[in-house]
Order: sequence, then C-alpha cells, then structure tokens
Amino acid sequence: MDLFTRRELREIERANDSGAGVVVFVHGLWLLPSSWARWRDHFEGAGYVTLAPSWPDDPETVEEARLHPEVFARKKVKQVCDHLAEVIRRLRALPALVGHSFGGLLVQRLAGLGLSAATVAIDPAPFRGVLPLPLSTLRAALPVLGNPANYPRAVALTFEQFRYAFANATTEAEARHLYQAFAVAAPAAPLFQAATANLNPWTEASVDADNPDRGPLLILSGEKDHTVPRALAHAAYRRQRRNPGVTAFHEMRGRGHSLTIDGGWQEVAEEALGFLRRHHPVPSSVEGWPDLAPSFGLPASHHGA
Repeated sequence: MDLFTRRELREIERANDSGAGVVVFVHGLWLLPSSWARWRDHFEGAGYVTLAPSWPDDPETVEEARLHPEVFARKKVKQVCDHLAEVIRRLRALPALVGHSFGGLLVQRLAGLGLSAATVAIDPAPFRGVLPLPLSTLRAALPVLGNPANYPRAVALTFEQFRYAFANATTEAEARHLYQAFAVAAPAAPLFQAATANLNPWTEASVDADNPDRGPLLILSGEKDHTVPRALAHAAYRRQRRNPGVTAFHEMRGRGHSLTIDGGWQEVAEEALGFLRRHHPVPSSVEGWPDLAPSFGLPASHHGA
C-alpha cells in the first residue's frame, strides 16, 4: 500500500512550493477530508496554503465511501496519527493544525509530539487524563460502544443517531442535508480506545500535555454539543493549561457537534483563523499568494449547509 495518496502528494508539493504559512486540517469520525472544503477556501483566501490529509484508506468522495464502508474498519488512533505525522514531516516548514472531534484529539497528540506551530482543537474527543463522562456523550457513542463486537468494524450512523450526535443544534431540514452531504461510516476502534483511555496506561488515546515544544493551543467548544460537551472540552483545556505554550479556551454559543459543517461554519472558522493569525502569521512576502490558489469549494448544491 502506498504511504500517501496522489492527492496528498500533490498537496504536500503545493505547500512546499508556496512559501506560505501552512495549515493542516484533520477530520474526525463519520466525515471525510472533503468536509473541510469551505474552510480551506476561507484560509487560502486569508493567505495560507492548506492540506487535508486522509485517514488511511479514506475514499475521496462520500459516494465512494457509501459504496465501500468496509474500508474504514480496523483503524486505530496511533495508525492514523502516524500517517498524519509522516505528512507533516514531508513539509518544509512546521504547519498549524486544525482538527475536529477525533481530529481534535489527533492534532493535540501531534502537537504534543512537537509537530505543530499552533493548534486549534474543535470539540476534541477525550484523551487519557480527561475525566468527565457526560451522559450525552455516552448516548452519542452508544451506536458503537453498545456492542463490543463493533470494535474491529466500521459503523455508520442512522439519521436519528446523526441528528443527536452531530446536528442537534440545527433545524431538522439542515440536519437531513448535512447527513446526505457529509455522513459516512467510521472505524469503531478509536471510540473504544477513547472510552477506555483512563483505564489503560498504554492507551494510544493519549496526549503529551507537558511538552514545551507543543506550541500555542486553542480549544473550541460548542455550547450545545452532545458528543463532546463543554465539560469534556474544558477538561482537556485544564489538563494542558500549565504547558509553557499559550493555552486558550473559547465556547461557541448555540453550536452543536456539526459546527464545522453546518450553516454557521464561518463563525467557527473565523475564531480559529484569528488565533492562527496571532500565533502562526502568514509570511508578508506571500500576501498575494491566494490569487493563484485553486478553489476547494463544495458543489453548489452543498453551499447552503
């Protein structure tokens, strides 16, 4: 199996040729790299060059993912993190990292390895040392954790499950649009790893919170998130706030777990972008770079989400 996809190789080469500040976007469970399309356009318009690496074996499109859900099975935290680390090590300059949900856990883990210039973790999945266990989190994870035989499998959410776990803060019409546009199957193993992290000293769902090379970190939390409610996100902040790097926390009012893909995505993107502008600014010599950048926008039918 090739280490990188053709798309990843093109994006690595493009970033290295640009001379711009680099931002790497990392998706979580039940989404694909393409879920960051509008964010990438937005950040490229602000002068950055962006990458959205796949998890190993990610299909390129939602349609392909739904035809072959089995490809998501048996992925674990370390395997995905190791792949992302290899992408980052191919870059000529240390990038900023932005991750959502399990992507939020992964970017914190990568930052703890000294692989990030600045990090934004959005509604991040919990890691070892994050102790709260809210009832809404248990309910959101029940479609996976409710059956131990799911561990090696890929699991897809029904619309009702997606509505509760992701899109509870949207209208039902928007929730159905998001489900059709973005939702795919996901590996169950990472959820089991996170759920047992505080019982397993050797867990892969861990973050080096004390590494002085971690860099600045912002944790964004959706006020109405069922999957990663404020108690979990703020516990991750408290676990890391003694790091020598800047550690910040901000709550996005009225937002659920779908905050990166729903109609209010730009407000969240602006919060992340403001943090990166302060801690990972665009080199002044490439201010004109975005004029040459391709668009990563979704098909027109998806722009209303």
